[in-house]
Amino acid sequence: MSPARPSPHRKSPGPLPGTRRLAGEPGVAQGVAQGPAQQAATEPLAALPAKVAAKVPALLTAVLSALLIIAAPARADEYAEVNRLSRNGQPQQALARAEAHLASKPRDPQMRFMRAGILVELDRKDEAEKMLVALTQDYPELPEPYNNLAVLLAARNELEQARAALEMALRNDSAYATAHENLGDVLAQLAARSYAKAMELEPSRQRIAPKLELLRQLGQKPPQP
Repeated sequence: MSPARPSPHRKSPGPLPGTRRLAGEPGVAQGVAQGPAQQAATEPLAALPAKVAAKVPALLTAVLSALLIIAAPARADEYAEVNRLSRNGQPQQALARAEAHLASKPRDPQMRFMRAGILVELDRKDEAEKMLVALTQDYPELPEPYNNLAVLLAARNELEQARAALEMALRNDSAYATAHENLGDVLAQLAARSYAKAMELEPSRQRIAPKLELLRQLGQKPPQP
């Protein structure tokens, strides 16, 4: 699955696009940051570090993206610095910087989204999931948090929950290509489960085998954010 990446294309208030801003504080963009800690946020899962990508189901493209904010220079600089630290392989420093920012602006959706991406890179996925869930509650109109939450759910093989999260993302933004792709991957994996169950119950249903094999091949593609 693909997580949302840092991109200055969408404007707030508005949905958290893979390349847009999160809605929330005036003029704040939302997303996940890129880098060792934020590549989970700004690049396709394929771009994630091997150690992270290996833990995410190959069938899903996780887009953890951090959208750079177009706002006051001071705020933009803060996001850029967190993103820079993350990209330079300094996730702990990036996290410390993000948390310092959130100490004074706890509702900032952009930085919260970036922090979630850093936590994934640090293999603190439970904390990242809680932050993404909180974002969907505080900013239910944003599609990106739902998409990235689906990535984590799919990694635990909770495909029905991942599907529900992706459907919410698409309800918020029907033109969100990443969520469409990720939903297709999840549905393909669910279909593979059903075919496998049918074969188990009635091995004589040989026409299912080619379909199952095709879906299994689709599931072997490397993950991308």
